[in-house]
Amino acid sequence: MKKTGILKAESKGVITDLVISFILPCSIITSFQVTFDTSILMGFAVVLGISVLVQAVSYVIGHTIYNRKPEEIKRVLQYCTIVSNSGFLGLPIAQGIFGAEGLMYASIFLIPMRIMMWSAGIACFTESPDMRSVVKKLALHPCIIAVYIGLGLLVFQKPLGAAYEAVLACPAVPVSVVCRMVVEALDRMVRAAGGCTTTVTMILIGTMLADVSLRDMLDKDALLITAVRLVLLPLIVLAGCRLFHVDRLLAGVSVLLTGMPAGSTSAILAAKYHCDYTFATKCIVVSTLLSMISIPMWSAVSTW
Repeated sequence: MKKTGILKAESKGVITDLVISFILPCSIITSFQVTFDTSILMGFAVVLGISVLVQAVSYVIGHTIYNRKPEEIKRVLQYCTIVSNSGFLGLPIAQGIFGAEGLMYASIFLIPMRIMMWSAGIACFTESPDMRSVVKKLALHPCIIAVYIGLGLLVFQKPLGAAYEAVLACPAVPVSVVCRMVVEALDRMVRAAGGCTTTVTMILIGTMLADVSLRDMLDKDALLITAVRLVLLPLIVLAGCRLFHVDRLLAGVSVLLTGMPAGSTSAILAAKYHCDYTFATKCIVVSTLLSMISIPMWSAVSTW
C-alpha cells in the first residue's frame, strides 16, 4: 500500500495518532473486563516490580557500555536502551499471544517505562524535565487514562456490556431503556475498535519499513543496540523469572515486553536535539526487522 501510493507519507502520522489515542486505549479497557480476585492484584505487583528492575538495569547498561562512542551516537544508544517500542508494538503482540489477560498485565508493565521515557529518556538528549511535567504527561497519556478506566471496571466489576443492569431499576422506564442501548452500543464500539489493534499497528510498522534499503541499514552500532534490546535484556529478565519461579504468564509478558525493538521516538528526538537521527533510524529499523525472529523465540522460551 505504501509503495503503490495508497498510503501517503502523511498517513503515518494520522495512523499513529489513531492507534495511540483511540485503538490501543479501547483494547486496554476491554482487557480489564475480567473477574477480579486477589491473584490479579498480586500479578500487578509482580509485573510492576519486574518492570522497575528492568528500567534500573537498562539505565545502568545505557550509562556504562557506550561511553567510548561519539557523543551524538552515545545519546541515541542510551535512549534506545531505556526506551523500547513496547508501548506501540508490544501491547498488540502481548494481546495476540497471551490474550486479554496478557494485555492487562502488559499495560501495567509499561507504566515504569513511560515514566523513564519522559524523564531519564529525555535527559539523554537534553536536561531532564521537572517532575511536574513528567507527572502531567504520564497522567494524561491516552493509554494511562485507559488503565484508569480499566481498573475501575475491574475493581467495581461493572463491565460495559452489563452496566445497563444498574439502570434497570430506574423508575422512568424510557430512560433506563435509552441508557441500556447507549451502554451496549458503547461496549460494542470499544470492543470492535480494540480488535483492530494488531492489524492497524502492523500496517503502520509496514509504512515505516517500506522505504528502507537493507544495504544502508547495516551498521555495527545499530547491531549492538539490537543485541542489547532483543537478546541481553530479555535474557536477564527470563533468568530472573526462572530463578524466582515467577508465574508463566507474568514471566512471558515481562520477557516479551522487555525484548521489544528500539523506540520509534528516538529518531524524532535525535533530529530535534541535533543528534544523529539517521543512525537512530537505523537502530529502529534493524531492531524491528530482527525482532521478527526474536519475538517468537522469546514467546516460546518464556512460556515453555
